[in-house]
Amino acid sequence: MRRDAIDVRWRTMIRWVVRAGDGATVGAVVAQAGGDAAAVREGRVFVGRFRARDEAAPVEIGDEVTFTEASRAVEGAEPALRVLIDEEGLVAVDKPAGIPTVPDRAGASHSLLAVLAKTLRCSSAELHATSRLDRDVSGVVVFARTDEAARRLLAARAAGRYVRRYVAIVGIGAGIGGGAPGPNELSEGEWDAPIGRAKDPRHRAVSGRNAIEARTRYAVVARVEKRSLLALEPVTGRTHQLRVHAADAHMPILGDRTYGGDTRVTLPSGRVLRLDRIALHAGRIHVPRRSGDSMELRADVPASLREIWTALGGEEGAWAAALDGPGLGSR
Repeated sequence: MRRDAIDVRWRTMIRWVVRAGDGATVGAVVAQAGGDAAAVREGRVFVGRFRARDEAAPVEIGDEVTFTEASRAVEGAEPALRVLIDEEGLVAVDKPAGIPTVPDRAGASHSLLAVLAKTLRCSSAELHATSRLDRDVSGVVVFARTDEAARRLLAARAAGRYVRRYVAIVGIGAGIGGGAPGPNELSEGEWDAPIGRAKDPRHRAVSGRNAIEARTRYAVVARVEKRSLLALEPVTGRTHQLRVHAADAHMPILGDRTYGGDTRVTLPSGRVLRLDRIALHAGRIHVPRRSGDSMELRADVPASLREIWTALGGEEGAWAAALDGPGLGSR
């Protein structure tokens, strides 16, 4: 029997290897490991790579059971959501950084999907996320409430009419990739390195296992010393695509520890900025209406990102240039 506790920011993850006497079911093992009774119901328990759905599900000696402990941070993390639209079978929200779009290993109740369903007083099964932002990324997320809306967005994506504009603060000349070094002046182009699974299956890598095509249009909008403000438009929608492509180009996104981004920035004054999120924000999305016209959905850049850019010496007007500039493929 082994109980390893790993601090994961605002929660604790428990790993328990089942041995004789620990119990024959998921519920019994979780109880033996000191877990709370709601862990399985809230989707916080995994046996190996699979989420446990039933406390009575059997386990065998040697199985690895992982779960996150309940904590005040998890129970109190439910944010007040800003719903941007709820029409024509679509719901769009301004997602804050710090919560996952869909259930993860910390469970289901704190996800954006669950909080939105509660806000709308509907079932989570009625909502389908048509795009997903990583936990520590903010901005517009669109959900389809009907099959017709889901098909409409799928067709728009295939036709290149589902346009997403992100902004990011990046470092220059660092990162973990093998691509060309970051530019020394304003530039634009397209990253097209294929993306697959990294050694850690939770992460992604350029030319990783089972790599598939990935395309990201980018423009360096403003520079301050070794930091830049980027406008980004994903053409494809691979997991962690913008983060991996930026790191591969030696421009890792600030706060993105997984892909080589700085989580602390020391200013010339000696002041140290600590980032508790990834400096990436989905600020503008165009989606189609039933009529064939498109609607624009916007989420303001969070004050925390604006403050970082200003502290680095960047100009406030650069955000508007990044968000409202022409399509990156038409420059």
